[in-house]
Amino acid sequence: MKRLEGKTVALVGQRKVEEISKIVENLGGTPLVRPAQGTIFLDDTHLEADIKELVKGNYDWFIFTTGVGTEILYKTADKLGLADEFLSSLKAANIAARGYKTVNMLKKLGVTPTVRDDDGSTAGLVRALHSFSFEGKHVALQLHGDPAPKLIDFLSNQKAQFKEILPYQHIPPKAEIMEQLINELISGKIDAVNFTSAPQARFLFSFAREHGQADHIRELFKSSVVAVSVGKVTAAALKEEGVDRIVIPDQERMGSAIVALEHYYQQRD
Repeated sequence: MKRLEGKTVALVGQRKVEEISKIVENLGGTPLVRPAQGTIFLDDTHLEADIKELVKGNYDWFIFTTGVGTEILYKTADKLGLADEFLSSLKAANIAARGYKTVNMLKKLGVTPTVRDDDGSTAGLVRALHSFSFEGKHVALQLHGDPAPKLIDFLSNQKAQFKEILPYQHIPPKAEIMEQLINELISGKIDAVNFTSAPQARFLFSFAREHGQADHIRELFKSSVVAVSVGKVTAAALKEEGVDRIVIPDQERMGSAIVALEHYYQQRD
């Protein structure tokens, strides 16, 4: 028996939706696409100025926190005709990376991180960075649309000179989609919600709070609705919102998360 048979799984991410939907269907379930996150890229002029600054060779460290952000920086440098200079600056500095996607993107560029996290989280990266002294060091910190207070606090406490670079930021999803998702959760139409990034969890509960439904949604995640997280960073965001029962795959892959959900139902049944 396919363990997702009769189960409706809400997919609140935007990336690889068709691929994940297919996996849900192959396991007998019904996918429901309800994107709980919008991504907007900052204007190029902002990034171009950052790239021109980064290629001067004045940075001791580059800290990359997302694969997408790393790729955007490289592509912007390439568009400016500064790809070689950008890569030379990276290879002349120490590199820190969070997450396997970031490491894979750097690998494509021929760059090996000096240090990386041990668990895919920002906290894991900060733990690894504690082995180094950053006092007086010039650090380029690539962030994304989600705050990284642990990293910023660490660099501030270490008295590093750091520059925050935001290749993109997250914007809230469409209100009508969030309203639909909340209503479907409350009416019992959804059995599981698959989260692929921390902002999705925050946007869902932020919308629920605005409409007086946060406690109700939290209770549903304790009883009839299963939260599925692609990895530890997303799970940490769910826990911050009071969701404790979370299915997390051993490998931080989107497809693995759906398979982990199937295993969860198998063990429960």
